[in-house]
Parts: sequence; C-alpha cells; structure tokens
Amino acid sequence: MASVINTYAAAFADVVMEQGLDAAQVLNQTKALADLVAANKELREVWETPSIPAEQKRAVLDAIVKREAISSPVRNFVAVLMDHGRVNLLAEIVKQFEVELDQRLGFVEAQITSAHELDEREREALESRIQVLTGKKIKARYSRDAALLGGAVVRIGSTIYDGSVQGQLERIRQAITS
Repeated sequence: MASVINTYAAAFADVVMEQGLDAAQVLNQTKALADLVAANKELREVWETPSIPAEQKRAVLDAIVKREAISSPVRNFVAVLMDHGRVNLLAEIVKQFEVELDQRLGFVEAQITSAHELDEREREALESRIQVLTGKKIKARYSRDAALLGGAVVRIGSTIYDGSVQGQLERIRQAITS
C-alpha cells in the first residue's frame, strides 16, 4: 500500500512543481480537505461507496471546493482519488505529499527539544546552525523537556544531535566507566 501512497503523492508533487503552483497553499488546501474527510463520517461513506455514481461524488466535492475556496488542482487530485477508489488513503497521501514537497524544495524537518522555551532569537540562531550543518532549509518543530537540564536535542530523520546537559553528563559517565 505504501507504493500506492508514494505514487499518488509523487504524481501530485509533479503537478505542483511543473505548474509552478504555490506549494504551501496547495499543501494547506489538501490538508484542510483531508481533515474535513477525516472528521466527517458521512462524507467518507459517500466518497468511498462504490454504488454511488461518480457524478454525485464529484458534485459533493465541487460544493465543498466552492465553499472552502479550494483550487482546481487540489479538486482534480481528489477527483482522481475518488475515481480510482483511493479516497480512503487521502490522509496518508497528503502526509507523503508533504514529504515529497519538502524534499523537492530542499527542506528537512528538525524536531528540536530544549530544556526551556526558546525565544525567537535563540530559535533563529539554532535553525541557522542546523541549516549550515545539513545544507538544507529547516522546518523546525519545537518541544520542551525539563529533564534535559539545559541545551537542546535536535532530531533530523534518524540522526540525533545531542547538545543537552543531560547528554553531556551521560557521555562523561560513559567515559569514566570505560
């Protein structure tokens, strides 16, 4: 199933890139539509029921598109998913679509955990250091963990950069015991 999700996400990313669309706007619209589908059981049932004619499903989609001011590329993408019986995968496809766009636009997601809340200046300084380290633009998500005592831990994919006081103490403990 992952290959199906990847195929649709990559194809939609191709459309966005080839047509020079605003990737952030398209992503926000697809997320909003996926959230609407996830929150509305009746809508999911209509779109996923094979016995309901495609024209009726598209009419519902068109009403939502008009009400929510969703662009035609997003509408067409969801219509393709409906036509191929893949609406049930919309949320997963949107997640993978975001990953595809990030890769193509040179972004990397960094999960930053710090001992205290970082102010804007500290966030900018840390993000610029990470950007130099990775050579990519950063999409940072922040969280707090008082157990770190001080400093921060940065996770990019499977790589962890531990600059916390807790991590430093652990490294000292390991050095002493060996």
